[in-house]
Amino acid sequence: MVDTARRNAVTEGVEGGVGLTALLVAAARAIETHRGDSLAQDPYAEHFVRAAPASAGWPVRPHQVPDGDADPLWGRFARYFGLRTRVLDDFLLTSARGGARQVVLLGAGLDARTFRLDWPPGCVVFEIDRAAVLTFKHRVLDEVSAAPRATRVPVPVDLRGDWVGALTGAGFDSAEPTVWLAEGLLFYLPAAAETYLVDTVDRLSAEGSALAYEAKLEKDLTRYRDSPLYTSTKERIGIDLLALFDRDPRPDSVAALADRGWSTSVHTPFDFTRRHGRGPLPEPNDALEGNRWVFANKSRP
Repeated sequence: MVDTARRNAVTEGVEGGVGLTALLVAAARAIETHRGDSLAQDPYAEHFVRAAPASAGWPVRPHQVPDGDADPLWGRFARYFGLRTRVLDDFLLTSARGGARQVVLLGAGLDARTFRLDWPPGCVVFEIDRAAVLTFKHRVLDEVSAAPRATRVPVPVDLRGDWVGALTGAGFDSAEPTVWLAEGLLFYLPAAAETYLVDTVDRLSAEGSALAYEAKLEKDLTRYRDSPLYTSTKERIGIDLLALFDRDPRPDSVAALADRGWSTSVHTPFDFTRRHGRGPLPEPNDALEGNRWVFANKSRP
């Protein structure tokens, strides 16, 4: 018999607020996995969606989205997450194969990259997130007998707390090259927290390290409050993204990294849509217009 109290306890981390967005991304990855022209494969994503009561009825297959890409939520927005998954997968694996054997997922959420990517030998993946989120993820992966393809080190800590102490206590070595990922994270944090995170990543990164993160450049997020992407997400699955995003003016983290000797590149998602031949393209009143994907490398001597 399922221990209902325990199951409810370990779904708390993904049942509301920013945690619920992790289920949104998981559903998008599940749909992407089953597309005929899939850019990324995540066989675990649909299990996360089905395991949480809040998302149990969401689509996880393309045939469950009758309007296809014309659906602003499960079509266009899901395509965005599928594309983002592929681009960041490629960045992480390229960095790891280039010698960065430590991987740190900041705000790991329901990211199953430790289990689904073909990591080089010797890779260690540190997954930082709140304990409830990691417990939920661990339970679901256990239930489907998932096996990690790298050494997995969960680091149960809120990024508003002493995550550096928790990370180093878990075995992280700042003398070794590291590839860092902050996927879908920074726009939920206050500006000061973003500045601290970027400064800390720089301080903990040996030469040969790399960083990828997602940012939003809009000065006024409410400009897109009537965007189909935002309205459909709120009305259909109860996630008010505009209420979750931090409204502080964003710091220029790209310039901060460049000042510290990192080489940086900044792209729109649409750059990769054109490169891969599928994904979202610009449209009027587009909530994705200000999204940027940033890639940085800390040069070797």
